[in-house]
Amino acid sequence: MMTIQELREKRAKAWDTARDFLDSKRQADGTLSEEDSKTYDAMEATIVNLGKEIQRMERQAEIEADMARATSAPILTTPAAQNTEPEKTGTASAAYSDAFWNSIRNRNWIDVRNDLHVGTDTEGGYLVPDEFERKLIEALEEENIFRQMATVIKTSSGDRKIPIVTSKGDAVWMDEEEQYTLSDDTFGQASLSAYKLGTAIKISEELLNDSVFDLPSYIAREFARRIGAKEEEAFFIGNGTGKPTGIFNATGGAQDGATTAGVSITFDDVMELFYSLRSPYRKKAVWVLNDSTVKALRKLKDGNGNYIWQPSVSAGVPDTILNRPYKTSSYVPEIGAGKKCMAFGDFSYYWIADRSGRTFKRLNELFAMTGQVGFLAMERLDGKLILPEAIKTLKVKSGSGA
Repeated sequence: MMTIQELREKRAKAWDTARDFLDSKRQADGTLSEEDSKTYDAMEATIVNLGKEIQRMERQAEIEADMARATSAPILTTPAAQNTEPEKTGTASAAYSDAFWNSIRNRNWIDVRNDLHVGTDTEGGYLVPDEFERKLIEALEEENIFRQMATVIKTSSGDRKIPIVTSKGDAVWMDEEEQYTLSDDTFGQASLSAYKLGTAIKISEELLNDSVFDLPSYIAREFARRIGAKEEEAFFIGNGTGKPTGIFNATGGAQDGATTAGVSITFDDVMELFYSLRSPYRKKAVWVLNDSTVKALRKLKDGNGNYIWQPSVSAGVPDTILNRPYKTSSYVPEIGAGKKCMAFGDFSYYWIADRSGRTFKRLNELFAMTGQVGFLAMERLDGKLILPEAIKTLKVKSGSGA
């Protein structure tokens, strides 16, 4: 079995072969013949598949490292030494966590009345324990690429006001003894609300009663898969009505940095987008695009004849476009007339506001005839780009020439 490093090197060699093939087979108009195009597509498919295998092996290594960790911490204090760590209370306490999971498994658990009252939700569910909520958030970040780049804050209220500077003051040249000219910054506010996102989960009674079944991990994975996908979709293309405002939305989204000259993307278009972003934001900037757009960019060269897409051959170093990392999502629009198909910028200026406390509600009777128990999982959140100039988008020219 090949190692991750060997796979990286193999993918780099495959890209070198595909790149040389492109250079040797391009026709006078810069395109490939139908037969050569099929050959190149096969080469590119090999590169993509190797990339996916590298990701799978990296994830496998992370899981194995996590499984190999010690299940308990060593005792470092002397016997009978007093534990000075403050006792956790509320939803962070061990008693609450035990009562929560016992109530999830058994509807008649007696401790619900005594311990879970501190975490009741206004809609009848229970707030998840603090440690489990951190696990949920970590799972959401793994499923949702947007959370990995954005700034995530917690808010205890339904509406959060964020002060922002809408325009800055200027300095002026002055003659001797001339009075200073006042030039103040102008401040505004961005408001983050709390939209509700939920899903229903069904679990068989046998699994709930099986003490070996890892119920918290299953719920975390399922919650992340369903909720994470809807979050990511909204953060990219949400219209702000009952959901967050996405960066590709015409109102409240990122600013257009460039518009293509035709219905396809050229190197000049990518460079226009790159330099439309001010230098301070480029330091941490990331490309975001669809996999199909990456495929189109692999064929583009810069002014020196170098391909702008470059594969990574080292651990911890991502693939790049114009030497900047990129991430792909199926929710980013594909190349099409009139569509915004790429974004480039510092995504830390997109803020995600998580309303404190994700909740679960158990449904005992609804699926009783089928021997199942239902659970409603719910969260409240909002997301908004608080500084539009921090992210720029590339818009494809519309078919009408506008």
